[in-house]
Amino acid sequence: MLRSSRIPKAACLRALGRRWYGAPAAVQALDPRRDKTVHLTHSRGVNVIHDPLLSKGTAFSISERERLSIRGLVPPRQQEMDKQLLRVKRNLDACESPLSKFVFLSALQDRNETLFYKLLIQHLEELSGIIYTPTVGLASQKSHSIYRRSRGMYFSSQDRGAMSAMVYNWPHDEVDVIVVTDGSRVLGLGDLGANGMQIPIGKLSLYVAAGGIRPRAVLPVVLDVGTNNETLLNDPLYLGMDHPRLEGDEYYSFVDEWVTAVTSRWPNALIQFEDFKYPHAYNLLNKYREQVTCFNDDIQSTSAITLAGILASLKARGRQQEDLSEERIVCVGAGSAGVGVCEGIIDCLVAQGRVKSREEAYQRIWMIDHRGLLGNPEMVDDKQISARSEGLDERQSCYVKHDLPDCLPLEDVVERVKPSVILGLTGIRGVFTEKAIRTMAKYHERPVVFPLSNPDSHAECSAEQAFKWTENRAIFASGSPFQDVDLGNGKLGRTNQCNNSYSFPGLGLGVTVSRASRVTPNMFLETARVISDLATPSQLKEGILFPGVQDLRSVALAVGTRVCEVAYDEGVATAKLKEGELLAEVVKSSMFSPEYVPLVHQPY
Repeated sequence: MLRSSRIPKAACLRALGRRWYGAPAAVQALDPRRDKTVHLTHSRGVNVIHDPLLSKGTAFSISERERLSIRGLVPPRQQEMDKQLLRVKRNLDACESPLSKFVFLSALQDRNETLFYKLLIQHLEELSGIIYTPTVGLASQKSHSIYRRSRGMYFSSQDRGAMSAMVYNWPHDEVDVIVVTDGSRVLGLGDLGANGMQIPIGKLSLYVAAGGIRPRAVLPVVLDVGTNNETLLNDPLYLGMDHPRLEGDEYYSFVDEWVTAVTSRWPNALIQFEDFKYPHAYNLLNKYREQVTCFNDDIQSTSAITLAGILASLKARGRQQEDLSEERIVCVGAGSAGVGVCEGIIDCLVAQGRVKSREEAYQRIWMIDHRGLLGNPEMVDDKQISARSEGLDERQSCYVKHDLPDCLPLEDVVERVKPSVILGLTGIRGVFTEKAIRTMAKYHERPVVFPLSNPDSHAECSAEQAFKWTENRAIFASGSPFQDVDLGNGKLGRTNQCNNSYSFPGLGLGVTVSRASRVTPNMFLETARVISDLATPSQLKEGILFPGVQDLRSVALAVGTRVCEVAYDEGVATAKLKEGELLAEVVKSSMFSPEYVPLVHQPY
């Protein structure tokens, strides 16, 4: 069971004394709790049936059929949602491959979103791997081939100068969360151009199913600035712009026009930057984080869940979370995700107060890129691969180890450093070698092995390899799900999915309910702390670090409530609480639940 979230007494008193929720008309119009009782619509007839946000399929009542002018347009026998769920689950189970299941679920979402989310929530553990990693990776690669119906918005290089008008083509005035990608670094698959749209769609499906964001208040977006993927450029079915990627000032002015356009229509929306390549990911985050409500999922949300996994692993090893400063961490991967994850760990080290400075905290992490260790280029070692041809940026430079040779290979780094934790954020299959992991196990009773790259085909090692190479002693977590490993004698090697699906839904929920004007670093730190405390002592003993994926809604509620508290404590919340209203109850009541509500026609 997940423990219930609580509000600190001082924060509660402040809320009871001064805060109210929803009185001004502008705020009231955005209150997510208004969607719970009845829905007014201007649509009638087939427009109702074909609108996935309105359609109930066979579940329309006789009175609804009459007042919505759809009597005779659907089968006469009314069947409620339980029968519909039985039908779609049978058909889904008949699909023979994960990709065919993805296509089936996409079609269901396109015709009846309420039923889609009910099915998803009831089978979250089974279906999250279909709508999101790992299957969404394959779906992205084949997006132009399996295209059925448009979802979301595309802003392309031919739309420059027109974006502020284009945003009004979107039919909904209320948007709470926007997930946007330029498709330049999709999971570990690289540049997929406009095919990257499947990632925002999948992310927002989890925002709704896990985080309780309203389906009508989410917007997936692709910024189609071209692609450098020659295979796509030469494919006649590719649906994106058929030119190389915009770069430099041309690229950043394009993104700036888009940000200006969406914030002019939806100034309160949370913008999540997703799958932008390095260094664009950092440059965009640094430019807009103090201007609009935004964050970068790969940098910040991944950091939060990885930090949560490390903190939970400390407890699983019988230690305290404050012992983080004693860990020796090797991070393989120095791109936006790798640097972002490590920055979150540094933030926690500084906040715990066990290190004297941020500079001292950097000494706890050894970072490796495709050349090898970020080390001292003036030191020569006979095992160096080659000299580094390109320089490091200011973020990577913080991790340079001046007492070790530059470009030192992973296995030699592990032998010299003796890390207790190894993180993989390379997107390259098999980077964790048997020798490196066995060396870790030689020095640590329970080595922490986190191959975090997605999809599973790009993981740095498999779960079976991690347990085999550590004599079944590893604490294992991966970005995409792996099955538990049979260790023999009735024992299981427990696997964990250290995926940001645990972190971003609750973060989005908290930001949306509080109407936070900014997403602050402390929100991610507190997200990590909340998630790290959710596993029970018995689960930790088995090596289980997180609740199951089926509990993502409970995780999001706990995270969302804490993020709300942080928003109020830091003065960035703009929503108000009514006198006597408890924050945890406000968050819970704000979560969308997929149930059919009465539809009433409202003439123009």
